[in-house]
Amino acid sequence: MTLDIVKTYYGETLQSSADLKTSACCAPAAMPKTLRDMLAKVHPDVKAKFYGCGLVAPEMLAGCRVLDLGCGAGQDVYMLAQMVGAKGHVVGVDMTPEQLATARAHIDWHAKAFGYCCPNTEFRDGYIEKLGELGLAPGSFDVVVSNCVINLSVDKLAVLKGAFDLLKPGGELYFADVYADRRLPDAVKADPVLYGECLGGALYWNDFLTLAKAAGFADPRLVTDRELEVTDPELKAKLGQARFFSATYRLFKLDGLEPLCEDYGQAVIYKGTIEGSEHAFTLDGHHVIETGKVFPVCGNTWRMLADTRFRPHFDYIGDFSRHYGIFAGCGTTIPFGTALTASAGGACAPSGGSCC
Repeated sequence: MTLDIVKTYYGETLQSSADLKTSACCAPAAMPKTLRDMLAKVHPDVKAKFYGCGLVAPEMLAGCRVLDLGCGAGQDVYMLAQMVGAKGHVVGVDMTPEQLATARAHIDWHAKAFGYCCPNTEFRDGYIEKLGELGLAPGSFDVVVSNCVINLSVDKLAVLKGAFDLLKPGGELYFADVYADRRLPDAVKADPVLYGECLGGALYWNDFLTLAKAAGFADPRLVTDRELEVTDPELKAKLGQARFFSATYRLFKLDGLEPLCEDYGQAVIYKGTIEGSEHAFTLDGHHVIETGKVFPVCGNTWRMLADTRFRPHFDYIGDFSRHYGIFAGCGTTIPFGTALTASAGGACAPSGGSCC
């Protein structure tokens, strides 16, 4: 599969989201009211050419510098522009001229709609596999997002490495994409429609975790996921028994993260001070931290809170001076003495990285 085929599919074949043949590149119907209000301020022409599969709106973006990989016509850029505020800045990158033309045509319109004195958005032509060639300073972004685009890339490791290099220490890659429950056969990967519909290029989830770690993101965290339904009979026949999932991951650029969840006797207490998350803060699918409650955490989770923009919103108990082994409940146990019981289902952690 080549990038030219993807450019043609999104620049010429698809004229609007109504032309999609599957639900893989469609955002979920459920959306918080705050985001619905932001979406209402996005120009109709931009919304008509949206092909994302999720919501790329992490917490606490006010004043942040954000990069959107594969921004398309700019819907997520313009929603993020409202979240970062007038003092923040959002950069969109895409390789499709037709999509970027729509995005750029409405820069001033959106700044006025948001009540800003001047635009806080910009769009750059380029390939997400070659972020180092776009004139963006290394370590200059607080957050990098992407919405159902990395699966379309022909070099996914290069995308992840490029994002890692552009992030500040403590920054995060927060993105939605499509994954498969198995490695796909070459015939599926070579089909231009399946590839354009975000299915042919979907990574087997375990291969994604390997690539993420190779790029420097030591502990990928699964935030949300939903299974996708392929209803087109012709496409479904080509896919066989493969199952596909839209999933959102957050990957932090942090020194000291360990391959597994290690127990240092630590805990955190959430202050309830993040806007929109007053009663509980959701770090990922396994960490919903209620306000005021002592919440035991592994060393990696500690760093994801203490060494990032979330630090002021938690109190911290303990340190790294003493190690107690694997964190209880992580899904990973000491390997010794388990050979006779492994057949009952094994002790492997669930898909999606650490789960303490």
